[in-house]
Amino acid sequence: MRPVTPPAARTALVALAALATLTACGGSPAADSAAARDGGGAKGTVTIRIPDPGNAGVLARGKKDGSLDKALAAVGAEVAWTGSAGPFAPAAQAMNADRLDIATGSITSGITSLSQSPGFVFFTATAPDPVGEGILVREGSDIDSVEDLVGRKVAVNKGGTGEYLLLKALAKAGVPADKVERVYLRPDQTAAVFNAGQVDAWAVWSTYAVAEIGSGKAHFLADGTAIGSDNYSLNAVRSGFVKEHPEVVEALYAYLHEHSAKEKRDPAAYLNVFTDAGPTAVNGKAKEVQIDFTAKSGTVDPIRPGDIKRFETVAGFYADQKVTPNKVDIAAHLLDIEKLS
Repeated sequence: MRPVTPPAARTALVALAALATLTACGGSPAADSAAARDGGGAKGTVTIRIPDPGNAGVLARGKKDGSLDKALAAVGAEVAWTGSAGPFAPAAQAMNADRLDIATGSITSGITSLSQSPGFVFFTATAPDPVGEGILVREGSDIDSVEDLVGRKVAVNKGGTGEYLLLKALAKAGVPADKVERVYLRPDQTAAVFNAGQVDAWAVWSTYAVAEIGSGKAHFLADGTAIGSDNYSLNAVRSGFVKEHPEVVEALYAYLHEHSAKEKRDPAAYLNVFTDAGPTAVNGKAKEVQIDFTAKSGTVDPIRPGDIKRFETVAGFYADQKVTPNKVDIAAHLLDIEKLS
């Protein structure tokens, strides 16, 4: 695999050492934090805290079949499932407070979290989703183009993927952002508002779009490709953890890289991992939609020079759109996973 060679990437490890001093401890003594990391299993075993993956995806399957445990055991580590996967902003806060070691989020939500005092760095990149993210409208809507959003209400998650997708789509269409009303809502609370007609559209990603499209009640007005999205998915690691246990982060990366490629080849095998019934299961048309989205998605890869340029473009766009007060120096918070050891 090609190494990352630009100056920004080469300085990531230096920045990492400085970042480690910024990691908040949430009021817990250092000894207690060390016990939480290293005292979860056999003597000398390192515990890595990761949000529970739920019922789908690479980590869910790895949790069920034991392959993740095996990969981590090879480097003297074990996983502790902490809470559940969700928006990146609270996960970033948990890493800053030494309550979490790994989290997944978009570059957009990552940038807004980095605009504060981060205690984490990003170590993987997954290419923007070409078909699974975009702006949803209800079937039968009279909104046929991005220009038709003028004077309408669009649900977005503040500072994250939704707000980015909407602003990016408007900019590409030459529509001033203030001509469209942004309604800030949590993604997990938006479906009911959207389906009740209280907003006219919803800028969202596959986690929530699949159910809406699968129900036959909504479709994308514009998807990631049409919008020209640079919304990468990234994995972040707590700065103190990677400084102390680089071999564990390398092992986790290798696992994610290998198994994300397998998931792309056989998406159905990574759905309904623990149950095929209930609210966490995906069935019927929604399952077909999810399989199609995953087959066209990217894999977990190292952060390449070209990725960094696109990250910086997003950071500049967010500053121009006043989502962040200034342009975030994203390159200072990236880790070259291939040069970690």
